[in-house]
Amino acid sequence: MVICSVLGLVLAVVLGLAIGPTPLSISEIVRNIAIHAGLERGPASPIQNTILWQIRAPRLALGLLAGSMLAVAGGTYQGIFRNPLADPYVLGVASGAGLGATLAIVGFGGVVGATTALIPPFAFLGALLAVTATWLIGGRGPRTSGATLILTGVAVATLMTSAQTVLQQHASLTSLAHVYSWLLGSLASATWSTVLTLIPYIGVCMAACLSIARKLDVMSVGEVEARTLGLNVRQLRLIGLGAASLGTAAVVSAVGLIGFVGLVVPHIVRLVSGTSYRRILPISAVAGGAFLVFADTVARTVLSPSELPIGVITALAGAPTFVAILSRREVSL
Repeated sequence: MVICSVLGLVLAVVLGLAIGPTPLSISEIVRNIAIHAGLERGPASPIQNTILWQIRAPRLALGLLAGSMLAVAGGTYQGIFRNPLADPYVLGVASGAGLGATLAIVGFGGVVGATTALIPPFAFLGALLAVTATWLIGGRGPRTSGATLILTGVAVATLMTSAQTVLQQHASLTSLAHVYSWLLGSLASATWSTVLTLIPYIGVCMAACLSIARKLDVMSVGEVEARTLGLNVRQLRLIGLGAASLGTAAVVSAVGLIGFVGLVVPHIVRLVSGTSYRRILPISAVAGGAFLVFADTVARTVLSPSELPIGVITALAGAPTFVAILSRREVSL
């Protein structure tokens, strides 16, 4: 599975750089990279430089970061809750981010305008607010169950979705189109600045999730049994959910809501590599990045020169896959 994931990642990177309205051959890509690395002399084509380094490479890097973080976050959530239906949005990250983005786009009664610069911080703060509210309401007790947290997350998500609906009722058609475009996710606005901003968040959060993989294996026997074995379940939840939620919030603030990556990818990895999270999480990081880059390549080429929201592609690929997994009854943790 590791070899397949790495090969899939390499293929996704090559296709992501090569395919587009102006196709680039593999030899052109390799030569351009060699020139920039000082391994080959000669001028690089200005057009190729712009396409490769200013458009496709940052988009590719953002897709790899987002896909890896969402997949690892999904695997972490599933391990902590021992629930195969858990995904990175189960505690209200999606609804909180949606409310924040809608607030930025629609504005505080016209005081705050709909600018691109406002959407990421508002979405990030909204996602953190939702997760924090869920934890404070449903996770305060030392013996709080995972089911209580999930139900609290559903309640918080419903409340924030209602608030978002109220804002949308008072929005113009232009603002509504902007909101729905953001909700479906896209990597079209990727820049190196966005990538560099995300790297510290995703690096720290992913490292934290990977560091608790062994404890998630202990957690799989059950909360009561895990406590009997000496595992601090509340601390594990705090670290795992905090890291996974922060990383997801960072991703959502940059690319919008992209579904099914954190739900389906860990399942597929689990079916092939076994139930140990010491294998599931790192392999999911590679497979999730490859999956999202593949999806983005399809999204920007299938209706070229128009572009589909990437969330549509991940749903079209993820939903049937998840149904197939459920039909095989192989989703137990």
